[in-house]
Amino acid sequence: MSAYFKNKLKLALIGQSLFGQEVYSHLRKEGHRVVGVFTVPDKDGKTDPLALAAEKDGTPVFKFPRWRVKGKTIKEVAEAYKSVGAELNVLPFCTQFIPMDVIDSPKYGSIIYHPSILPRHRGASAINWTLIMGDKKAGFSVFWADDGLDTGPILLQKSCDVEPNDTVDALYNRFLFPEGIKAMVEAVQLIADGKAPRIPQPEEGATYEGIQKKENAEISWDQSAEVLHNWIRGHDKVPGAWTEINGQMVTFYGSSLLKSSVPSGEPLEIKGATKPGLVTKNGLVLFGNDGKALMVRNLQFEDGRMIPASQYFSAGETSVLELTAEEVKVAGTIKVIWAGILSNVPVIEDSTDFFKSGASSMDVVRLVEEIRQKCGGLQLQNEDVYLATKFEDFIQKVVRKLRGEESEEELVVDYVSKEVNEMTVKMPYQCFINGQFTDADDGKTYDTINPTDGSIICKVSYASLVDVDKAVAAAKDAFENGEWGRMNARERGRLMYRLADLLEENQEELATIEALDSGAVYTLALKTHIGMSVQTFRYFAGWCDKIQGSTIPINQARPNRNLTFTKKEPLGVCAIIIPWNYPLMMLAWKSAACLAAGNTLVLKPAQVTPLTALKFAELSVKAGFPKGVINIIPGSGGIAGQRLSEHPDIRKLGFTGSTAIGKQIMKSCAVSNLKKVSLELGGKSPLIIFNDCELDKAVRMGMGAVFFNKGENCIAAGRLFVEEAIHDEFVTRVVEEIKKMKIGDPLDRSTDHGPQNHKAHLEKLLQYCEAGVKEGATLVYGGRQVQRPGFFMEPTVFTDVEDHMYLAKEESFGPIMVISKFQNGDIDGVLQRANNTEYGLASGVFTRDINKAMYVSEKLEAGTVFVNTYNKTDVAAPFGGVKQSGFGKDLGEEALNEYLKTKTVTLEY
Repeated sequence: MSAYFKNKLKLALIGQSLFGQEVYSHLRKEGHRVVGVFTVPDKDGKTDPLALAAEKDGTPVFKFPRWRVKGKTIKEVAEAYKSVGAELNVLPFCTQFIPMDVIDSPKYGSIIYHPSILPRHRGASAINWTLIMGDKKAGFSVFWADDGLDTGPILLQKSCDVEPNDTVDALYNRFLFPEGIKAMVEAVQLIADGKAPRIPQPEEGATYEGIQKKENAEISWDQSAEVLHNWIRGHDKVPGAWTEINGQMVTFYGSSLLKSSVPSGEPLEIKGATKPGLVTKNGLVLFGNDGKALMVRNLQFEDGRMIPASQYFSAGETSVLELTAEEVKVAGTIKVIWAGILSNVPVIEDSTDFFKSGASSMDVVRLVEEIRQKCGGLQLQNEDVYLATKFEDFIQKVVRKLRGEESEEELVVDYVSKEVNEMTVKMPYQCFINGQFTDADDGKTYDTINPTDGSIICKVSYASLVDVDKAVAAAKDAFENGEWGRMNARERGRLMYRLADLLEENQEELATIEALDSGAVYTLALKTHIGMSVQTFRYFAGWCDKIQGSTIPINQARPNRNLTFTKKEPLGVCAIIIPWNYPLMMLAWKSAACLAAGNTLVLKPAQVTPLTALKFAELSVKAGFPKGVINIIPGSGGIAGQRLSEHPDIRKLGFTGSTAIGKQIMKSCAVSNLKKVSLELGGKSPLIIFNDCELDKAVRMGMGAVFFNKGENCIAAGRLFVEEAIHDEFVTRVVEEIKKMKIGDPLDRSTDHGPQNHKAHLEKLLQYCEAGVKEGATLVYGGRQVQRPGFFMEPTVFTDVEDHMYLAKEESFGPIMVISKFQNGDIDGVLQRANNTEYGLASGVFTRDINKAMYVSEKLEAGTVFVNTYNKTDVAAPFGGVKQSGFGKDLGEEALNEYLKTKTVTLEY
């Protein structure tokens, strides 16, 4: 508090930047009254740090774009300035020209900070010229402003030694910034106390240097190594010292004098140099005319691309020519992005520190997002900024990301390519483990078949037990030790959003692969198989940063100073086993919730439909998912699937498939390590159609309930109960509509009904129909294989199906409509029949009577009830069955709980 007993002044601060902000804050702490802050207008919506601090304190802030026009002070500006009644102007850092009538207006005039020991290095680039000229001393001056350029009388000066490898930022951060703030406060107090000197600047030793431009920053090689070093670091980073190599301008950054022996390297001819440079593992070694050497770390080419100097030959001219547009854009715009965010920093140098220059965590998000938007979707993590806070380090990290050099190995994809559907479809076919596509450990493969014609699409790796163990180990390491485990929830969400975008960008190729591998009709695959996958990832991406616990009041003996709260935490490594009917969509339903919760995963696609899952793996790398987070192992359920259910390092298994296999998986999960399980199993979903329904709609949606996706639909209506009064008309209309359906190539846009997924399934469906006929059900339509190549089956209708029949009890999982009649008005009777099954996945009812609809929906024993609609699933609505259709939920908020554990924390304070 003693500061307040000293003499104090009313001050006007004129300037900007973090330096100005610190001077302002320190002056106020010393008890001086800042009556006005005059700074620059907001730039790109970003307020200067000085203005931010002043506005927070309630200090009047003026943001003038200029102070004078045509040599004359703007009247309104002058009046605003004079209104604050300042006794002294303080200019810590100011880029505007301030008129002399303003400079001389206060009682004590104006003082200015300048980053050199005046009269040496007058001008705007004083720090740069301090280095270029090889000065052994650097420092700053606080001087009284006059009508000259940095020529006014000196109030005080301070100096420091220049280290051999100092840069502009190194000098600024070590001495000029912290000591300059103290000196400005000291200078103001000297003025307030009437003790401030006015020492005229001598003309002896005075220098003035202008701002260097690119055209006169070329390196002259016939000089000593130290002079070359000073030239390079003095121009680092703007405008950049350059030379010509192989016919193009190359700019050098990150110079240091080489004190040790010259390392071995590959010679690099440089125009004008008396001796070739050496590309070494640490950088590019250059030689002066005195035989001594220096080293530069980074090189920038004419198009803005920057590389580590050590990679000149490994990147090479070929790599330069093969760079993607995204890499070129990043190299050309990265400095502009930093400058836009750090508007308080006059020049972005190699050693400019993002956070020391005033950036906040909000600016980190902006930086990551701007790079994503302006650099072709390049996905960085917030951690990338925190781990590389200096500009030169950040540039190198970005370039390494673009070149795939952040990983130990570059992603190599050995595609099977096909010209189909008016495009080139590129399909990975190997196991995807720890961020790499690789053959199965024992080299085994199997054929995946196109159900449209029975032809072999390609050979796919057949994962062995060793491969499963490798995948689990990779997922475990990624969860416990990798970047994923340290990543915050919003970064996780950003990766998932990016993956959703990539799925959408590649939807035509993915839908084509789905048509080839599973027989899905292309138009349906585009809308549902792929479309809902995109929606699912976007939905769960939004949940990443909204997973939260709760605080709980507990009853304890007094004094009651306790806090109890719960935390929702990821489980760890999760296994996911998906079916073949919706290969990508089933992957999305489970893996999106799993990843949103923060887990890592090992996923086994169905053996007969592995290709979209492997394409998904490729896109996950492009999205920026760290290695080991997602692993895909194609192969058999008996080998890979069984090993996953038994593996001791897996903490959760999600399965969609048959009830019989689900029971086996549940048993294995229990016996092994009691891992958490969610099961979406078989169904025999009843659809009840009352005679008061809207019949046209009931026919249309009833057909969709059975024939959607060729009947290969887990919630397909396995049995239709049609009220007696409309039964015959309903059947007639259904058959009429079936006859209009076009059966054919799923890639044909007019096709309604494609092939069944694989040959064994077609054979099973034909046997199912034979069993129905033998038991006495009436085959009204279909029941046969279509006479054409591939695995096509006619849409089929059975009537007169009695409750004891095989068709009434067992799921077909195909395009077979099973119709049973019920007596008019017998609501409870039909409900009893509908619930007389061990399955309970979905159900439906058609009626105009809302009371009847509500009553029936309440009584139906199923995880989902559709009323006057069917198949209307949504990513926000939980999905799952009861009874032997399984337990646990996919989709909606409830799905997250399948992949989370709750921890209770109680503390006493």
